Amino acid sequence: MTERGAALLPRIARILDEISLVVAPGEVFDPATSDRRLRIVAANCFAPFFLPRLSELIRKAAPGIVIDYCSMQPESELMHGLEGGEIDLVIGNWPALPERLRFAPLLTAEIVCMVRVGHPLAEARALDLKTYLALDHISPTPWSVAAWSPIDGRLRELHLQRRIAVSVPEYTIAPSLLARTDLVFTTGRPFAQHLASSMPLMLLAAPPELGRMRFHMLWHERSHNSRQGQWLRDIVRSVAGEIVRFNRLACQALQAAEAETAEIGEEESRAVPS
Repeated sequence: MTERGAALLPRIARILDEISLVVAPGEVFDPATSDRRLRIVAANCFAPFFLPRLSELIRKAAPGIVIDYCSMQPESELMHGLEGGEIDLVIGNWPALPERLRFAPLLTAEIVCMVRVGHPLAEARALDLKTYLALDHISPTPWSVAAWSPIDGRLRELHLQRRIAVSVPEYTIAPSLLARTDLVFTTGRPFAQHLASSMPLMLLAAPPELGRMRFHMLWHERSHNSRQGQWLRDIVRSVAGEIVRFNRLACQALQAAEAETAEIGEEESRAVPS
């Protein structure tokens, strides 16, 4: 085979896949009666707030379906799993997306840093990049998939690196570690607020250079026209939409409370005799 022929093989394979989707007989998929198995790879941060609601909606619509949630894998393993049909969907937050996959945005979030109450920096409202890089950090992302991390991947783009003092296999371990150490945990605000709701933790604005955390779902071309794939992606979109609406209302409530507090403070200052 010539060098040009070898270079054309991936394109030919994709064209054949698309043809097979068009000429194949119609797929039969009824969520109410299906007993298929779904394998979804999701970033650790989705465990506390996204996956429970996703599971609820899937179980209501398709009680016979079995769901396997898997942690993030190296890119080569994800590609192989998606191409071979072993993985149905990937949900995560990456600074850059693979070009060979279909994707759709889900939501964006402000990046914040979590520290314990009493941390030397607990009184700070925000961290600059120099201070941030000098701290010791917790990461839920192993080094094998660091390029997929929205934090370390972004730092790589800036030719920078933070010190990961502790890496954890489960996202929900981080709050307990933070409460007993001076480590820092960086994540999206909705997830930080969820984790801090029951722990003595503080939220600080992250360095603006880190940008915002963007969440997407990825799938392979082979499942793009699949009825099961379309059904699953619609449910994921609906969960993301609920979170976006909830966060918008929470921000409006917080702004209203802050404005009311400022107004009360102004009235009290006017009431104090000179």
